[in-house]
Amino acid sequence: MSTSPEHDARMAKLTFAEVYPHYINKVQKKGRTKAELHQVITWLTSFNDQKIKSLIDDKVTFETFFNEANLNLNAQLITGVICGYRIEDIKTPLTQQVRYLDKLVDELAKGRTMEKILRTA
Repeated sequence: MSTSPEHDARMAKLTFAEVYPHYINKVQKKGRTKAELHQVITWLTSFNDQKIKSLIDDKVTFETFFNEANLNLNAQLITGVICGYRIEDIKTPLTQQVRYLDKLVDELAKGRTMEKILRTA
């Protein structure tokens, strides 16, 4: 399933600060911690806690968020379906990167071990 240009534009304009509280709620409802969420974000983007806070405070869009990120070289190992889209089939890099993050948060909330979430080649 391919994403539409409208969907891709919506992903680019969405702010990380809007989505972050939902990530926190999702993982904490399932017994995971904010620290574990930050570990996952750091693995994917190389952002430390201070940078994550700064990006939230600055209300950056996902476009800016991922432009500033140094994406983990193993990010392409994140596969599967999230929000009805097969991640590895998404053609727009930014939309794919947002879905990478969504998938990692989903796996964290579902109780996967950190070793499995933080993929290695």
